[in-house]
Amino acid sequence: METDGVPVRTWKGYVWDTWELPPDQRMLLFKVDAFVLTFASIGYFLKYLDQTNVNNAFLSGMKEDLAMYGNELVTSTSIWTVGYVIGQIPSNLLLTRVSPRYVIPALEVGWGIATICTASVASYKSLYALRFLVGLFESGFYPGIHYLLGSWYTPREIGKRAMIFWLAGTVGQLFSGFLQAAAYTNLDGVNGLSGWRWLFIIDSIITLPLAIAGFFFFPNLPQGGKKTWWITEKEHLLSVKRMEAVGRAGKQPLTKQKVKRILLSWHTYVLPMIYIIWNNGGLQPAMGYWLKSFNADPPPVPGTHFSVPEINNLPIPTSAIFIGMALIWGWLSDGLCRGARWPFIYAGAVISLIFSVLLLKMPLYTNIRGRMVVYWLSNIGNGAGPLILSWINEICSDDTEKRALLVAAGNDFAYVVQAVAPNFVWKTTDFPAARKGYTWSIILQILLILITALTQFLLWRDKRRAARSELTFLPASTPESDDDVLENRAGDLEGDRKTSRS
Repeated sequence: METDGVPVRTWKGYVWDTWELPPDQRMLLFKVDAFVLTFASIGYFLKYLDQTNVNNAFLSGMKEDLAMYGNELVTSTSIWTVGYVIGQIPSNLLLTRVSPRYVIPALEVGWGIATICTASVASYKSLYALRFLVGLFESGFYPGIHYLLGSWYTPREIGKRAMIFWLAGTVGQLFSGFLQAAAYTNLDGVNGLSGWRWLFIIDSIITLPLAIAGFFFFPNLPQGGKKTWWITEKEHLLSVKRMEAVGRAGKQPLTKQKVKRILLSWHTYVLPMIYIIWNNGGLQPAMGYWLKSFNADPPPVPGTHFSVPEINNLPIPTSAIFIGMALIWGWLSDGLCRGARWPFIYAGAVISLIFSVLLLKMPLYTNIRGRMVVYWLSNIGNGAGPLILSWINEICSDDTEKRALLVAAGNDFAYVVQAVAPNFVWKTTDFPAARKGYTWSIILQILLILITALTQFLLWRDKRRAARSELTFLPASTPESDDDVLENRAGDLEGDRKTSRS
């Protein structure tokens, strides 16, 4: 709906933003959602399935078959993380030079092959080698998709879509439990293979066809100059103009001066820290270990026992509840909060801090139902991650190389910490109590609040300095300013491309 060329906000726009856009933009975004968002979400679902299946396999017989009685599971996760860390930044910078249509599907093929090979491991040392390869090939997918979303969507659109994409991974984690329970029940012993081995085979059979399809359906970047085959020439020009309207820059030469400018920017050091702290401050999935501990000999609670399917299925409500809350956050951030990301970072930190204290102080076995409910609710404050990366995308709109670098750096260095910290604070042998882990989470939630406040202060300071310098054009510094530009231009993308930012 439009009045004198200016869109009028209605309830439909808060449900899904394209309903209020002009027909040409609506059709363009329909195609982008269908090919980019859908492909990315399914791909991340499969990535997370292949990333987390080792935990389900561990609880379903791999521990005993591979003699993983110490901290081998944590070590395998750390080795996966090493591979993940090595590949992220080079992969994301490559996307500024080579089309995502070729880079991202190739990575999927790589981790699909490594996953199917995991079904044949005979020792945890072989598992280590394959988990490294899975991590290496998976490394470019998550930050690469966030960079891609920032290359197609405006501030009033990106938050909810980044959340949908990210939550596809959580659905993968949720589905992995169902899949392992089904594999254990129906395939255990078939063709002489344990149920946990079938899990890796099934995961790879699902992954590889989608990866091959990606070579045909994944898009080029709007700013790359090469039209994607499934949009018209007019839609291609429109996609470029939409990004110009919010100051989303295209590829630039990587000169010494540009590198120096990036290295001297506070963005380079502060923005990734938000994501690093958020990523490592979340509560580890401890409910499965807690349920398995009831089967110890001697049992902590005589007469209480949980089967393998129960150990895999009972933690599932944790993910289901979390998904519902995170979706609400994504819609509120784009809609009622007009692209603001910081309120949800603060809210998530406070909520996660409260649940960390609860799980640290509650007795393990005297209130079984109560602790189970706390486990189910414990992740509701952990939904800020995709909004943080959207915020980085928006703050660094005027420099695509910096944007690609910082989105990847935040995720990359988050996993550097994750490769080390769990060996000390989230040891497998410390579960289910995990007192060091919950204490670690409390500390990081406090740091998350402080680093977010520092970022807001620095953005405010830059805005004041820019106002004093009386520039007529400013690089995007806040998501709110980008959204104001879109509101003012309101579909008049065929006119003057010059915008004023405040």
